Amino acid sequence: MAAHRPSGLVPPCALAGLWAVRHGQSTANVAFAAAAASGSAAPVPGRDRDVPLSERGAAQAHALGSWLAAQAPGAGPDLVVCSPYARALQTWEGMASRAAGLGGPRLDLLVDERLRDREMGVFELHPPAALRARAPQEAARRELLGEWCYRPPGGEAFTDVAVRVGQFVHDLGRAAPGRRVLVVAHDGVVIALRYVLTGIGAVPPKELPPVPNASVSHWTGDGHRLRLAAWGDTAHLTSLNDMEGRTHV
Repeated sequence: MAAHRPSGLVPPCALAGLWAVRHGQSTANVAFAAAAASGSAAPVPGRDRDVPLSERGAAQAHALGSWLAAQAPGAGPDLVVCSPYARALQTWEGMASRAAGLGGPRLDLLVDERLRDREMGVFELHPPAALRARAPQEAARRELLGEWCYRPPGGEAFTDVAVRVGQFVHDLGRAAPGRRVLVVAHDGVVIALRYVLTGIGAVPPKELPPVPNASVSHWTGDGHRLRLAAWGDTAHLTSLNDMEGRTHV
């Protein structure tokens, strides 16, 4: 008879609310999609932290700004903490500019290194086909271990990301009790937030939940706990998607 496994013990968190935004589409997102379609084995040049938004990503950031401006006074975010990576900072800059133009809130910005994207070590900016071409045995190891546990040489597993994100949440709850905080970061950080906020003893995901570009995930707080209210919401991008659909007709 299998032992009963209780649900996670949710740690206290004094935030009044938490929103997590994944950055808009980046030029690396575009390059990875093109590599998947063509089978290209070429890595994307440059440093991961310098990858900028694509043209679509900038438009998505403006759509996020409209979402921010539409939040009811006293109900939306009142503080922003952002990843130090260019695509996340550009997303916030686009959001802030659009929100200000619509009469929305002007929020204080903090940047925290713990919100950086998952580090891929020697395979930084390598599409899957590039990894298979350069190191087929390592690609096989990645498939065997699964994405949650796989740690590339010199890089991080999602388990490592969860450790630093967990410390960030702990410090944030102590430093900003009662605040409504917007985090602008990466899909790996948002996934780690979900895992950490599920609680101690949470079961790691067998498959990583999707986090679309420019999506908003939301946790509500009662001053003691944060509870997941929305995951990967992209409703604010509907008008942008409709416009692009008409453009391509």
